[in-house]
Amino acid sequence: MPTRHFSHAAWFFLAAIVFITIAPIGLRPEQILTDDLDRAIAFAVLAILFVIAYPRRWVAIGLVLILGAGGIELLQLITSTRHARIEDAVVKATGVALGVALGCLFNEVTSPPRCSRRTANASRS
Repeated sequence: MPTRHFSHAAWFFLAAIVFITIAPIGLRPEQILTDDLDRAIAFAVLAILFVIAYPRRWVAIGLVLILGAGGIELLQLITSTRHARIEDAVVKATGVALGVALGCLFNEVTSPPRCSRRTANASRS
């Protein structure tokens, strides 16, 4: 599958997560597992999609999504029906870290060496 499909999916998934996070609680989807597992899996999938779509930017993706997890959590402060919790941001950030690792593993298996330290350093130049 071309990386542009992963790119479209990643950006769509990010928009969906932001909407679900700040929407009134009544618009939130039904819980599938536990709240923490749902959050971690959602952010892991988000990270996987971004790392597959932009394999040479995996370090930046990890950092931005970890910071973004906290930022998205803080967005809940603008709604009266939601609450921001540091514990939720930590769960989301953990999901990001796992997703970045799995995305890199996928990239390494399918077309080495796209997530190596060499490509991360080369992309900064």
